[in-house]
Amino acid sequence: MEETLREDKQSPPAAWKNRLAAWKPKLKGKKKWLVLVLLLACGGGFALKYMGGQQAETASVYQESAAEVRDITRSLTSSGTLQPADSYTVSTLLSSEILSDTFEEGDLVEKDQLLYTLDSSDANSSQTQAQNSYSQAQSNYSQAVKAKYPTADMSGTIGEVYVQNGDSVTAGTQICKIVGDNNIYIDFLFSYADNSDFYVGQSATIFIDGFAGTLTGTVQQVSQSTVASGNAAGSGRQMTTVRVKAVNPGLVTEDYTASAVIGNYSSYGQASIKVSASSIVTAEASGKISGLSLLAGDTVSNGQRLCTLTGDSVDNAIENARISLSNASTSLENTRDRLDDYQITAPISGTVVTKMAKAGDNVDGGSLCVIYDLSYLEMTMNIDELDIGDVAVGQTVQVTADAVEDQTYTGVVTNVSVAGTTTGGITTYPVTVRIEDIDGLLPGMNVDAEIIIDQRLDVLAIPSSAVNRGNTVLVTADSPSAVNALEQEAPEGYVYVQVETGSSDDSYIEITSGLQEGDVVAYIQTSSGGGMDFMMGGMPGGGMPSGGAPGGGMPSGGGPGGGGPGGGF
Repeated sequence: MEETLREDKQSPPAAWKNRLAAWKPKLKGKKKWLVLVLLLACGGGFALKYMGGQQAETASVYQESAAEVRDITRSLTSSGTLQPADSYTVSTLLSSEILSDTFEEGDLVEKDQLLYTLDSSDANSSQTQAQNSYSQAQSNYSQAVKAKYPTADMSGTIGEVYVQNGDSVTAGTQICKIVGDNNIYIDFLFSYADNSDFYVGQSATIFIDGFAGTLTGTVQQVSQSTVASGNAAGSGRQMTTVRVKAVNPGLVTEDYTASAVIGNYSSYGQASIKVSASSIVTAEASGKISGLSLLAGDTVSNGQRLCTLTGDSVDNAIENARISLSNASTSLENTRDRLDDYQITAPISGTVVTKMAKAGDNVDGGSLCVIYDLSYLEMTMNIDELDIGDVAVGQTVQVTADAVEDQTYTGVVTNVSVAGTTTGGITTYPVTVRIEDIDGLLPGMNVDAEIIIDQRLDVLAIPSSAVNRGNTVLVTADSPSAVNALEQEAPEGYVYVQVETGSSDDSYIEITSGLQEGDVVAYIQTSSGGGMDFMMGGMPGGGMPSGGAPGGGMPSGGGPGGGGPGGGF
């Protein structure tokens, strides 16, 4: 409750002229004007209406207000535009026909959901070609490595070694011979003998034509029926076939023949000798032999490295093959990626707000649709540099929108940026606010936001302008707290009391001690007549109260000679 107390008018006392006259001899030049201005500014409760010394009129109006219990809220406000939690424009760089789409505008879609299928026939052909090129490059690389490291192409025994370490070879040079095992196999024919006369495991004495001495072999198999010899010498005779195995002494080849004695029977004629399967390992590139440690009779397994070929030729072949393989691999991967591009999926979960392309359209790159994540909305508040220190993540924000009447939304500060923007000498910092409950709100709406910095509920408060410097307040003499009046001269009907203050907002300040409900505080509300009025916190009677004028005037002793009621020089 506020009311106007009184209005006083007065003329400057005659003492002003005398005091100015006393100062003039001490002033020279422009200093006279400086002192005059200082005297005018510091003198309390007067108005200078005419510079020529004419009588001035000043109107000082007191405003009264009761100390009352109220809420005090200090807040920061800003306006902004609502944005979705996330947004994405789905686009393509391909030129193709859209074969199908799976959604309509306004539909909710999930992340990675298939949105469009484009015609990929050309991409499929490119991938097939790239796959063939990769397979060929892979084979070439394997051959280049194999050429540097000759390997056994079968398991068996080294029959012969044709080169030695340090030899220079070219492609096609024989390196060694590998045989399946170190045995010979001979099928002997026996006449006038029944197959029951022989058995598996039976010992056999072998005579190799051209070799002195004999070999001892073992019966491996006996024919279950007799056969008639087809040659002229044995025509019409009944024969039994017996297969014998013996260890090859190392020099026997298929060029030799042999006969045998088994039990009481001698074989008929000369039988051919068979040796195990064999392979000749040859060099596939030019180079110098190194790392060869195998001798005739050593056993090897299929794929075992036999030696190494060294030299620029074989090394360059490997490197070139490796580069070709790498390029082919990259090309194949690119064609696979391009093929994936023909299946266009949702990059985020959200609502399709715009659909620019549909099945049957031929596109040549460009945007296809726009998706908004509307799980929450965000806005940006621009906070002044003087206030940004009061803002922190997690603070509550009250949000209102003109488009939604009588509705207040609750947001929360999620980010306080340190990247400020300076315009016209003022720096502001962006503060991100998230609104989870968005019923009725849409992206693009303009909203007002308020961050509650400090809130005091049900506290004793008075108008902020009623507190003077030194935390004194002018109260009516009949106020309950007037019993604590300071020994400080005050206008008639008022006393000064000492107070302690707390929080404040734009209009009111909390009083934590020194006042109570029922107190009435006073402060100056100034109005002036026409002309050149210059008011400096005047009080009734033209003086300034000790301790400063209510409403933030000059402190005690601010004017020359000190200010008191009816003061002057």
